[in-house]
Amino acid sequence: MAYDYDLLVIGAGSGGLAAAKRAASYGATVAIIESELVGGTCVVRGCVPKKLLVYASQFAHQYKYAEGYGWEAVQPGFNWNRLAEIVDKEVNRLSLLHEGFLDKATVELVRGAASFKDPHTVQAGDRTLTAERILIATGSEAVLPDVPGIEHALTSREAFKLPKQPKHIAIIGGGYIGVEFAGIFNSFGTKVTQIVRGNQILRGFDEDIRDHVQGAMVEHGIELLTHTVVERMEKTEEGTTLFLKGENAPEKITVDAAVLVAIGRAPNTEGLHLDKVGVETKDGAIVVNEWSQTSQSHIYSVGDVTNRVNLTPVAIDEGRAFADTVFGNQPRPVNYANIPTAVFSQPEAATVGLTEAEAIAQFGADNLKIHRARFKPLFHSLTGANERVLMKLIVERESDRVLGVHMVGKDAAEIIQAVAIAINMGATKRDFDNTMALHPSTAEEFVTMR
Repeated sequence: MAYDYDLLVIGAGSGGLAAAKRAASYGATVAIIESELVGGTCVVRGCVPKKLLVYASQFAHQYKYAEGYGWEAVQPGFNWNRLAEIVDKEVNRLSLLHEGFLDKATVELVRGAASFKDPHTVQAGDRTLTAERILIATGSEAVLPDVPGIEHALTSREAFKLPKQPKHIAIIGGGYIGVEFAGIFNSFGTKVTQIVRGNQILRGFDEDIRDHVQGAMVEHGIELLTHTVVERMEKTEEGTTLFLKGENAPEKITVDAAVLVAIGRAPNTEGLHLDKVGVETKDGAIVVNEWSQTSQSHIYSVGDVTNRVNLTPVAIDEGRAFADTVFGNQPRPVNYANIPTAVFSQPEAATVGLTEAEAIAQFGADNLKIHRARFKPLFHSLTGANERVLMKLIVERESDRVLGVHMVGKDAAEIIQAVAIAINMGATKRDFDNTMALHPSTAEEFVTMR
């Protein structure tokens, strides 16, 4: 049978874009379907605009820190609407840039929402497209809790579009998205109340990281309500009232405008009609093998919609590995070991390798050496700020191999990205010790730690 394309990609996010361009480079005829801005969650409503907001919020501290270094005090002013306009403009510029990359790679961009008509046929808007192979890369969407009044809340998707800066914002959820937005709005001068079901933020991260970041957030003035749930929300003249249940929580709080829900994300398969083509799912995620192949041998899937490791660089590598395997005659699975990750909280946290709890589960506590350092960095010796750095190494005793590296502090992400190279190469604690320190720097602690 003759098809319109060798490959049809559904979703122009990080994974879909990477796969489409790589497949086209091998000579495949490729089309990619997208109903929104090209770039996906990361470029349009995630990593990129969020990091720009983080950068913007950090200037609030720099003005104060400068006084410790002899600069005259100033009274800075902040304009939320101006920032939102600038960020939106940059997002649109990047989206158009990605469209240009598709054009240069000879990948056809098809506008519209996609749905399967049969195993080789997809409807996109008013077009019906056929392909020998199909890749699903539709990402994920924010999850909303089933509580009365949830229609008055917003997600990270809308947080970038707020018409004005809230005076008081409630953030529901203690994952990295909630933690990052809490730091952003707090630095902008908005009162932040963060509501967490458990006793700590950042579930899944190393306990020392969780403790350190949470303590710093509270010290920075964020109101953190742990062991607390929202039972219902009501719109009032003053804004939105949240009725709470928790050990130490007030009965209710009222915020002037914004309630941000950040309790997690779920695979986005809405409207695809996967049941029509027999693509297996589990807990909403598309089931794939190590080659990103679904239960239908010619249909593949990458990125958050598979709910494996939901990070932009992982989706990109999954997309490229798929294209290398299927179209490039260079079969390779993705290596999910030692993936570095960061939380752009305030203070920033980053990690690579095993947490202490994971290492204990695999090797036993007696076969581990844990090295920790907590200290005030040189920069803050003159600022008067009570900011401290946490650095941690987890080492297997028998082999001396470094199993995990964790950090909280300025530039943690930049430092851990470089350290991840060493961890992937199997570096030992002796290798760290034999590396000459770069002084004075924060990162030198990783090679001087005893």
